[in-house]
Amino acid sequence: TWKWVVGPMFLYLCERLVRFWRSQQKVVITKVVIHPFKTIELQMMKKGFKMEVGQYIFVKCPAVSKLEWHPFTLTSAPEEDYFSIHVRIVGDWTEGLFNACGCDKQEFQEAWKLPKIAVDGPFGTASEDVFSYETVMLVGAGIGVTPFASVLKSVWYKYCHDATNLKLKKACIYFYWLCRDTHAFEWFADLLQSLEAQMQERNNAEFLSYNIYLTGWDETQATHFAVHHEEEKDVITGLKQKTLYGRPNWENEFKTIAEKHPGSRIGVFLCGPEALADTLNKQSISNSEADPRGVHFIFNKENF
Repeated sequence: TWKWVVGPMFLYLCERLVRFWRSQQKVVITKVVIHPFKTIELQMMKKGFKMEVGQYIFVKCPAVSKLEWHPFTLTSAPEEDYFSIHVRIVGDWTEGLFNACGCDKQEFQEAWKLPKIAVDGPFGTASEDVFSYETVMLVGAGIGVTPFASVLKSVWYKYCHDATNLKLKKACIYFYWLCRDTHAFEWFADLLQSLEAQMQERNNAEFLSYNIYLTGWDETQATHFAVHHEEEKDVITGLKQKTLYGRPNWENEFKTIAEKHPGSRIGVFLCGPEALADTLNKQSISNSEADPRGVHFIFNKENF
């Protein structure tokens, strides 16, 4: 038995040593941004840190807890000179991090007063394969939109600076974001507004097709939205693309995309709950053709 146990245990110990060594490397917080709805963005730098889109890291803040590590998806793009995470304040640990970064104070926080941070990672996810397809569907539910912040920024950077090596062309990104309430829109809408402005500057407003769905709303909200529907920008997100209400008709969405891109391999990427994963997986199978030269939907998921 020991022959079968020693090998895996040796590899496990090596992996733990490597992770311990990486977590001891110095991390510098360069910027703390407070977003609406109690969400903070930490921009950090670490020597030798290299990432890909959609990856995540483990974060420890000794000032809050000396033992707790928490996973966070990277929201920066590999092309940027820093890496960032968005932290929503929903528990004791995140509340402690919020206070340790001085976000509860009105005055400007000096950089040397910011807490020490330990980072382990990055670690890979299914979203890394997004550049393997000419056409992709990105589906984020609630806070599951965070991996696609990195993806969308990286795609735009690549398109602007190295379009010849980019498979994703000709408005082949279909982005869906599903949220229960309007508060969750606020921090991510800033990114979409920035992308929207840049696409218009380059006369390529059709590069990204995005659909935002508000799944939980009441009659008062509906009346208010209906009154302002004719305005140039959406009253919730400030985007030119209007917010839709209810849930997407996935069967229609898949059939429409299949008709637009015959004979293509289409990557479907989800970060969301298991129930939505089952739905998209079934649609990916039922809308893929048996003919190898036909359209095929390849489903990739990460659940939370």
